[in-house]
Amino acid sequence: MACMVLAMPAQALAQGSVSNSAIASFQPEGLPASERRIELPFRWDHEFPGRGGTARYRIELPPGAGANGEPQALVLSGTGNQARVSLNGVVIAQLGTLGDPGHDAAKASHLLRIPAVLLRASQPNELLVEASMQRQRGGGLGVVRYGPETAMEAVQVAQRRWRHTSSVVYAVSLLLMGGLAAGLWWRQRDVLYGCFSLAALSGVIRNLDRAWVDVPVPWPLWGALVAIGYACHIALIARFVLLVLGRNPPWLVRTIQATLGTAVVLAAASFALSRPVLWTIGLTLLELAAAVCLPVVVREAFGSRRRIAWVLMGAGSLAVMAGAHDLLAVRAGLFGGAEFTLTSHAIFFFVLILAGLVVERYSGLVADYRVLNAELSQRVAEREQQLRAAFETLRTQQEEQVVLLERQRIMREIHDGVGSQLVGLLNLVTQRDARTDVLTEHVQQALDEMRMAVDSLQPMHDDLPTMLATLRYRLQPRLDAAGIALDWDVVELPPIAAFNAQASLQLQRILLEAFTNVLKHARATRIALLASWQDGPSPKVRIELRDNGSGMRSGEAPAAAGRGIANMHARADAIGAALQIGGGREGGTAVVLEWPGAQGKA
Repeated sequence: MACMVLAMPAQALAQGSVSNSAIASFQPEGLPASERRIELPFRWDHEFPGRGGTARYRIELPPGAGANGEPQALVLSGTGNQARVSLNGVVIAQLGTLGDPGHDAAKASHLLRIPAVLLRASQPNELLVEASMQRQRGGGLGVVRYGPETAMEAVQVAQRRWRHTSSVVYAVSLLLMGGLAAGLWWRQRDVLYGCFSLAALSGVIRNLDRAWVDVPVPWPLWGALVAIGYACHIALIARFVLLVLGRNPPWLVRTIQATLGTAVVLAAASFALSRPVLWTIGLTLLELAAAVCLPVVVREAFGSRRRIAWVLMGAGSLAVMAGAHDLLAVRAGLFGGAEFTLTSHAIFFFVLILAGLVVERYSGLVADYRVLNAELSQRVAEREQQLRAAFETLRTQQEEQVVLLERQRIMREIHDGVGSQLVGLLNLVTQRDARTDVLTEHVQQALDEMRMAVDSLQPMHDDLPTMLATLRYRLQPRLDAAGIALDWDVVELPPIAAFNAQASLQLQRILLEAFTNVLKHARATRIALLASWQDGPSPKVRIELRDNGSGMRSGEAPAAAGRGIANMHARADAIGAALQIGGGREGGTAVVLEWPGAQGKA
């Protein structure tokens, strides 16, 4: 930070004067008062470690009101912890209330505008800064700059930018990246993100402290909290570096853990016991732990030649050097001392490194997903091709199976129907006394079986009325020859899903058997066939065939009427239909078939 202040515009500094010395009167707690000339900047903690007190600084400013009467101003780069500023005996600024630890003026750069009437034209102006300090709080007095107001404004803006604004920016950045890392840890349970989250969030408090003038937490409790947060911040950053590299030597991990625990205890004890040396020892241990980690990073960088290892080596080297500067020059005041710390600026590089890691991991994850999607697409395409080939093979097998089953059905029907009729006919033909009417009946039955087999092969398209009409066409000549009138009452029926070739053949045989029984036994003159669709929870087809013949003999059960009726029941059961045979309401016989399993197609 000192180099940044020195880099301020030369023109702005040239337009004013810098006071590097003062006559100071000190009244430290528990010690006698003293007065002497001091060099600025002056750190109270270096002179009176672990003690509070008060001080009065007298500084001579050049006479006059500036060229062309331009307004003059002062810039105090740090004072107090609380201060009252007077010029030529007149108070020009009150920075907090003397002795009230609720305000810390040492954290800010102050621009004090000087009324022209207070300036002496012919003799030096006397500046008096009265300050009160709390122990271990970094009070004192920085370099005093005096000159034209516009030039001093530029100086104060530059100091504020690098002291106040940068601390706020770092605090916000750590808070955001710490929150992001915490969210990533919560979702992925990656210890790297968890470590950085703790490191970043613990570093927020120190950066806020550098810009937070009015802290509500009482001192020295606030100082202990800041020190503990800073110890966690440094140690966890070192652990984060090892996690990024994937190098976690057990001895080094234990060293970091032990250093962190010791530094936290020393920080608390230092502020509780008013012993600054304890916290100095804790800072020294943290610096040594970070320095021990650096060779591991350097060896990884030169060994693996990974880009991230080189980046961490650079950031780690800067952090170690900045820590050594803050410990030796700022805290211990060696090598002429320093006014500003550098560690917070160096640590900020690790925030950028985490951001880069998140972007790199996300980019790698996206690339992996793209490769995975490409592989999955290829596998899906191959599997689709395999499934398509398997489906074609299965479809071919199913078609062949359907053809085979249909062949077997036709063979069975010809064997059981036409074949049996031809065998019976052959037996009758071989008999010398065979009657012509019996032969004619067997031939007719064989023809009916053949016709039904052929009709069952025709595409009905789920059309039951067409099948019934075909059956009527086949039977009409026989009915006419027997002198039997046919009443046909078939209403419009919907397509039936269960109606296929097998069902068609079974229905035809049931109805053919019923018609044949009427022709053979009923001596009827009229037959009625009714077909209707029954709606309801279980829709069904109802087919009724009734005649006006002699009917069944009294007490005769349908199942005992012969093999024909038994076959009709068996065929009805085969298609899931219910068959009832009994006397009609007006005489004769009624055959009622209800097919509840048939479902109309949408």
